Amino acid sequence: MATYDDPRILRAIAHPTRNRVLHELSAAGSLRAADVAQRTGIPANQASFHLRQLAKYGLVEIDPDAGRDKRDRVWRLTDDDITISPREMVQQPGGEAAYTVFQRSSVAWGHHLVDEAFKVSSELEDDPARRLVSESSLRLTKDEALELQQELNQVVARYRETGRQPSGEEERDLYSVYQIVQPMPDLAGEADPGAAT
Repeated sequence: MATYDDPRILRAIAHPTRNRVLHELSAAGSLRAADVAQRTGIPANQASFHLRQLAKYGLVEIDPDAGRDKRDRVWRLTDDDITISPREMVQQPGGEAAYTVFQRSSVAWGHHLVDEAFKVSSELEDDPARRLVSESSLRLTKDEALELQQELNQVVARYRETGRQPSGEEERDLYSVYQIVQPMPDLAGEADPGAAT
């Protein structure tokens, strides 16, 4: 797991297209720029540009074993688990502004995922494997919460590895698994939810 505290990295991954490129590489393991272009719907020259920008910040690298020859550039993530350290990030010059941009982009993406998950669609209703929305409330100690996070990460890593293997006849789609394990927040708009009304 790589932890980053350079504000420039936040600006790089706050860009929606670059973020999608990271997701595609995470799911596939390694891809050529043409593969990224095909999967994201952007021109190949734009895919190459975004890959080079991500490489500039150490997020992706050339996979020397995946190319057909020395001219065949195949890209991979430098680490499957990118972790941001907000506390250290905001202490860097320009860090607070970069974190604000990243946070705004992440919140917008989270809203988009939730909106899509709750969209009423006959196509999705006919195929229960197309989406699952689940929310659970658990009473946990801090150690139990950490253990839960680690177990969830292990399950996701196992499926990520499976998704990188050839699937035979059935084509795999890119799925989003959006996890939040955190103490239950206060009700929106309530400063003190325990106060009598």
